Amino acid sequence: MAEFILEIGTEEMPARFVPKLAAELEKVFTKLLGEAMVENGGVATYATPRRITAHVASIADAQRREEETVTGPPVRIAYDDDGNLTKAGAGFAKTQGVAEDALFKLETGKGEYLAAKKIVGGGNTIDILPEICIKSIESLSFPKKMHWGDYDFTFGRPIRWLLALLDEGVVEFTVENMTSGRETRGHRVMGPGPFSVAATTEYFKTIKDDCKVVIDPEVRKQSIIEEGNRLAKEFGGEIVWNDGLLEEVANLVEYPKPLIGDIDTLYLELPREVLLTSMQSHQKSFGVQGADGKLLPHFLTTLNLEPKDVALVKKGWERVLKARLEDARFFWEADCKVEFKTWLDKLENVVFLGPLGSVGDKSRRIEMLCGKLAERLGESKGILPGEIEKYAEAGRLAKADLVSEMVIEFDSLQGKMGGIYAERTDKGEIVSKGIYEQYLPAGPETPVPSSLSGALVSMADKVDTMAGCFGLGKMPTGANDPYALRRCALGIARIIMEHELDINLDALLSFAQKAYSSDIKWKVEQGEAHEKLLDFFGQRLRALFTGQGFETRVVDAALGAGFNDIRTLKARLEALNEFSKEEDFGQAVLTFKRAANIIRKQGDEAGQKLTGSYDTDLFDGEHEAAFGAKLEETAPRFEDLWGRDDFSGLLGLLRELRPSVDAFFDNVMVMCDDSAVRLNRLNLLKALVDRLGRLADFNALQV
Repeated sequence: MAEFILEIGTEEMPARFVPKLAAELEKVFTKLLGEAMVENGGVATYATPRRITAHVASIADAQRREEETVTGPPVRIAYDDDGNLTKAGAGFAKTQGVAEDALFKLETGKGEYLAAKKIVGGGNTIDILPEICIKSIESLSFPKKMHWGDYDFTFGRPIRWLLALLDEGVVEFTVENMTSGRETRGHRVMGPGPFSVAATTEYFKTIKDDCKVVIDPEVRKQSIIEEGNRLAKEFGGEIVWNDGLLEEVANLVEYPKPLIGDIDTLYLELPREVLLTSMQSHQKSFGVQGADGKLLPHFLTTLNLEPKDVALVKKGWERVLKARLEDARFFWEADCKVEFKTWLDKLENVVFLGPLGSVGDKSRRIEMLCGKLAERLGESKGILPGEIEKYAEAGRLAKADLVSEMVIEFDSLQGKMGGIYAERTDKGEIVSKGIYEQYLPAGPETPVPSSLSGALVSMADKVDTMAGCFGLGKMPTGANDPYALRRCALGIARIIMEHELDINLDALLSFAQKAYSSDIKWKVEQGEAHEKLLDFFGQRLRALFTGQGFETRVVDAALGAGFNDIRTLKARLEALNEFSKEEDFGQAVLTFKRAANIIRKQGDEAGQKLTGSYDTDLFDGEHEAAFGAKLEETAPRFEDLWGRDDFSGLLGLLRELRPSVDAFFDNVMVMCDDSAVRLNRLNLLKALVDRLGRLADFNALQV
């Protein structure tokens, strides 16, 4: 077995490209080696801003040899009447590189064909690798590619060198003007090179010692964390780590060197969010906090070299950050002099979305929705009558900070600054928390608002956007979702489930549609838009639960019973999922599906609408009477369990009902000649199906 190294050297890549390139190169290189029948011990990839490396520690010297059967022309064409090979037969032998006497006849489903056995593979790996390297490089994808020089080849950034070694030998190939060799280059300042690598065994040592490059991104990340924590500890603090920024910084440098800088204590008067955003967004630096969670007058940045004069470099970073913090302080002081009413007036001139009016119009709709939601949830969530207007006020003020100086400069602080300004002006916790948390959840991995007011403002904002977009016909199509409506739907569903909000989805959508002015010219009729919104929520809930590992059939069965009450949907799904693992699940499903199928097929032919009401005097025989009696006996328990959201208990009740239902089907003719008895029996089954239908759509459960 040999060792192989491919290094693609480039000009500096954007940090967001780097981790994706390493993962993509690993995937494609592994796939191409497999297709080429070159056995190996796995591909490891590494990336820095200036290089992407694939390392195969153990690779076969030659392809795997395999015998395969190749079919040629039909026998009737391959041989003439005298049994001699025709041109077609002889041509097949020549093409496959086998002797004519090695050909044989092969019976297939389509008839008898000429065939040959031949050995494939066995080529030298060093002869196969060039094509694999070229294909791997060409297959790497980028958000944007660029040309350089007069060349036609495109890549994320210009390629400056190619290293490809199989043990001591160079794997020769050419990409545009670049020919592979054994030279690599190092850190632009600390070890520019070029350096010649004698063999693959010397590569990593050369990269570390001569090039002064930390090639493994995880090692770079860990060194930043360890050194950052050590430096912060000297000041009695700890680093405020941000995972996204840490990933970015680790992919901005090849030789990470953390450095602690200082800021004037004057800037600590700014809100924590402002300080951290100034440090992180503009200077790619981290804050430092004390044991009490308050920020200290320090920051951590990461250099890309070992400076000769640390003090000078530190001073430079401090000067640049100070300018940013001065801007932030100016915005803060300017905003603190402005009243919310001034911002609300400005919102009238900010367009929300075409025909849907201004952001001022949107804020009034959110106000109305928050008030209605708070009123609806008053009893279940302990909202006092006097607090309802506070929830409405949170909705009205939610978008005010969009025209504040701070948010115009730092748009990532929208919502947060509004909450901070509301708290500063004594609007109360309901209002300030509602504004601060309105954009949560921002994605599937982010938390929902912690406060009830945050939950209501977030839901109102999201459902308002959805109702408006669907009314204008701007539904998501394929991967295209410019208004993040999928995220809105999932956010609303998560908030309802995690806050256990007793909200009817159908009513929520109706509230949102009615909040819009009657003057708006909709492209989709409101009733149709409402139905599409409900269907859209069903699709998103299906994707959410199947993504969490629930079986598709179980999810479809739970959703088929309705999802207006999202609060209890997951509990019902979990109970149904457990029920699906029981031994008698299959038989229970068949029994209840039979009842549902009879109602579905015979209901329209019953002569009148089925109501689920039946007359016990029309029962004929013990089995029909026993079924009716069991249905009556379990009805109060069913309602009690339903009221307590005990779905496991409800499914257990169905198990208790099943024997009487089976006996009814085994011994009673539902579609009998007597029309009154037939209708009564259909209504008896309708009563059962209506009860089952509240739990699950049993027709969706394939067994």
